[in-house]
Amino acid sequence: MNTAEIRQKLYEYIKTADDKKVKAIYTIVESEINQVNEWWQDDELVAELERRSDDLISGKEKGISWAKFKKGLPKENS
Repeated sequence: MNTAEIRQKLYEYIKTADDKKVKAIYTIVESEINQVNEWWQDDELVAELERRSDDLISGKEKGISWAKFKKGLPKENS
C-alpha cells in the first residue's frame, strides 16, 4: 500500500472514529503537529521564505530544477 492510500484510509477512519480513538491518535502525533505549527509562527523564517520566493518569481534568482538538484545529491549506498 502506498502513502497516498494510507493517508486516504486514515482520513476515512478518523472521520468516523469515536472520540476516544481520535484523541489517542492525536496524542501520538501532537508534539510533531505543534512543532510544525511553531515553524510558521517564526516571523523571521516566514519573511525569509517570502523573500526567496519573490526573488525566484521576479527572476532575481535563477534557482535550479528539481531534476538538477537531485542529480547533485550523493548516491545512496545500498
